[in-house]
Amino acid sequence: MKAKIEKTIEKVKSSDKISEENKPFIIEKLKEWKEEDNAINDIAIRFENWWMEVEPIFAEMGLV
Repeated sequence: MKAKIEKTIEKVKSSDKISEENKPFIIEKLKEWKEEDNAINDIAIRFENWWMEVEPIFAEMGLV
């Protein structure tokens, strides 16, 4: 999972969809999570909760 976090950091750095002023904050948080074993679970839970919120929207649009 730490390798995936590192890959995510690289994608954030090269993304043109994330503002330059937000990138350092996102990268800093990802690096913190990378060092914490419990953070990996936190990330998974956050994404799962996010998906539960947006999945109905995607379903209405016919994307799921």
